[in-house]
Amino acid sequence: MYELTVTPRFYETDAFGHVNNTVVTGWFETGRSPLFQLFAAGQQNPAELPLILARVEVDFVGQIYYGSDVLIRTGIERIGNSSFVVAQQAWQNGKLVARGKAVQVYFEHDKQASSPIPERFRAELERNLGELPE
Repeated sequence: MYELTVTPRFYETDAFGHVNNTVVTGWFETGRSPLFQLFAAGQQNPAELPLILARVEVDFVGQIYYGSDVLIRTGIERIGNSSFVVAQQAWQNGKLVARGKAVQVYFEHDKQASSPIPERFRAELERNLGELPE
């Protein structure tokens, strides 16, 4: 499991004083950064990252407010042949406020096709396989 703490910024709030719902997907993407670094294997060009995002979903289960940090937890829920499901949670003040999933696909840009996840990446994904604590 990977963890990251984010500090909500004032401009991320809406008229009700809540963190805007569009912000959470960005936080979750940032929480997937260790996976991007794994698959980048030293490459600095994001266009060479052999991953594409096939699906993203977010459930908002509580209100998120400006003024308190948010803990983002990221883990691997399932690993398939060429894709894997990333499970994520956002916690504020000890309460679960959002949960989500992202489906990432191992993708060969030169062939414009998915491909089986190489073993060197699969092993690291398996180390982070399991349910996130509730």
